[in-house]
Amino acid sequence: MSDCIFCKIARKELKSTIVLETEKLVAIKDINPQAPTHVLILPRAHYSTLNDCDDRELLADMLDAAKKIARDLGLERRGYRTVINTNSEGGQTVFHLHMHFMGGKPLAGRMG
Repeated sequence: MSDCIFCKIARKELKSTIVLETEKLVAIKDINPQAPTHVLILPRAHYSTLNDCDDRELLADMLDAAKKIARDLGLERRGYRTVINTNSEGGQTVFHLHMHFMGGKPLAGRMG
């Protein structure tokens, strides 16, 4: 989808701070962090919501990316949260499938 902000980031048409990159994914620092560490894990392919993605391998890759980011940032044992918001009532504001990775402090209450 050409006008999607996350598609533009994945194609490197817009600047972002990349934390991890694979053939299928790019992980970037969130520009409005809700925790000391807040990373967005984005598929390069466009899926508007989780409901639109039947690619089990891609979804597994997103979880593997979260585990790698946790190890790389020293959060593997301390703990972290992963969240996929789906549709408006689920809190999704950018309609390109993405996973929030948050950590760096005790997380309670608010999700994403």
